[in-house]
Amino acid sequence: MTSACGRWVIVFNGEIYNHGALRHDLDALGRVNWRGHSDTEVLLETIAAHGVPAALGAANGMFALAVWDRRERRLWLARDAFGEKPLYYGVIGGRLVFASELGAIEALAGESLALSHQALWSFLKYGYIGAPLTAYEGVCKLPPGTALTWREGEAPEIAPFWSLDAAMEAGRLQPFTDEREAADALEQLLLDAVGQRMVADVPLGAFLSGGIDSSLVTALMQAQSSRPVKTFTAGFETPEFNEAEHAAAVAGHLGTDHTEFKVTMADAEEVVPRLAEIFDEPFADASQIPTYLIARLARQHVTVCLTGDGGDEMFGGYVRYPGVPRLWRGLSRLPLRPAIAMAMAHAPMGALESVLAHFGPAARQFSAKGALGPTLKRVASWVTADSQSELYDRTMSSWVRPEDVLLDPERPAAGATGPDFGDAVEGLIRRDTLDYLPGDILCKVDRAAMASSLETRVPLLDPRIAAFAWRLPMDMKIRDGQGKWLLRQVLHRYVPQALTDRPKMGFTAPLHAWLTGDLRGWAEDLISPATLKRQGLLRPGVVRRLWARYLAGDTSVEARVWTVLMLQGWLAARGR
Repeated sequence: MTSACGRWVIVFNGEIYNHGALRHDLDALGRVNWRGHSDTEVLLETIAAHGVPAALGAANGMFALAVWDRRERRLWLARDAFGEKPLYYGVIGGRLVFASELGAIEALAGESLALSHQALWSFLKYGYIGAPLTAYEGVCKLPPGTALTWREGEAPEIAPFWSLDAAMEAGRLQPFTDEREAADALEQLLLDAVGQRMVADVPLGAFLSGGIDSSLVTALMQAQSSRPVKTFTAGFETPEFNEAEHAAAVAGHLGTDHTEFKVTMADAEEVVPRLAEIFDEPFADASQIPTYLIARLARQHVTVCLTGDGGDEMFGGYVRYPGVPRLWRGLSRLPLRPAIAMAMAHAPMGALESVLAHFGPAARQFSAKGALGPTLKRVASWVTADSQSELYDRTMSSWVRPEDVLLDPERPAAGATGPDFGDAVEGLIRRDTLDYLPGDILCKVDRAAMASSLETRVPLLDPRIAAFAWRLPMDMKIRDGQGKWLLRQVLHRYVPQALTDRPKMGFTAPLHAWLTGDLRGWAEDLISPATLKRQGLLRPGVVRRLWARYLAGDTSVEARVWTVLMLQGWLAARGR
């Protein structure tokens, strides 16, 4: 679209939720003869009136965009504050190229693109490739909340238009002290954020897992809707992975029009070989499978879905936030940690199960599910951490040492540091918001939804809510070891506490049953010794021994197995 003055040209993907207010402001200036009613036109005319940086600062939305300034012959690229929408770019053959999908740049550059060994290291460690890295050398992801400017013959320059650190610092200067006042303010802010994202001229629904975040978003949607909100849940045949009954209970209380989808082995067998196509880059969060399937189901009924993503990062919801500092306090006082770690790593799982099953009913229950031994073997890699920060990093890692499996490892340079929180939980939350949230959570939901032609909107990532969250003292986020305390107080105004007050399950899948069942042949083909040797990227012996452990029932290595399979699937899809 070209601006009315003819100076600016925009390519835009996303939604500007406050475009009505921006349009009103432009009308007050009396400068615009509107040609339509789209948010794209409103954003473009805001740029024409105030410039790109000011317009980006005023826009509340999710987006990836490119704006060409005809007069200055300058290109601007920008990505929304939290990275809900993807944006790739690179300088190839002297030209700046950009796209919402890496595949578009692959098609342009062809075989000239070389794999990034830094990205491979990062992917194997964390299960995703965080910005600015991509799978290819010379191609980057634009970091969330930043704008890039470029002129022909010049190097691109990147600067933030929205800063999490600035929001954190501002929030700490205006902390809430009254819990009721904070809950009332949060409720009104959430109602507005959800209401803005409900404005659509197409059918609208919500993902509902029955957890805190999705239940609250759904409740606030239903409170502002004159008809039952359409809600969608994915469940599993395996009980320990199934949250569907909790979602159904919340839907029943709220009176939504609820649809449940049960994910089966046959569904996994159909979808898993297509993941490399769906996710564009190597990506290994196993919940990508049910996320894609529920998006596909929802698209049969609606065009837009609201989600509860972002609540854990904004309001301290992950179990690891109180758990890692508590674990570090214990480990830091533990003598002979290397010897203990060695014993845990090499002890037979049956022996671990039988010994530790004597340590109370919780341990016995965990042991009965066959999860205790594998969990302790995974924990063994954490025991020798030298600091709380390193311990946290290890809990987030699939491969603690990617160099153990990579033939040519290249560790990425450390990212930019922000405020020093020492061992405070705030530092963990900041890290996840800047890296894990856009790199894993938002990537997973956006790619799965886009592959189904479904648009997702994330009200808990309204920048106003982020600013609000950093005004809360930590005991309004995490209290008595339980996260999202204030968010729960607002939810309980709409949904009885008994329906949502339970341990956090997460959204994962019964991978072991699938990969040792009908998907075993698919996996074996990807990691055959001949294939691994031909590619020359991974150590065949390490991979084959890992696979043998997994087949023998050691699910402590599942994350490592899944990253290898997702890398191999991505390489195979590109004929490598």
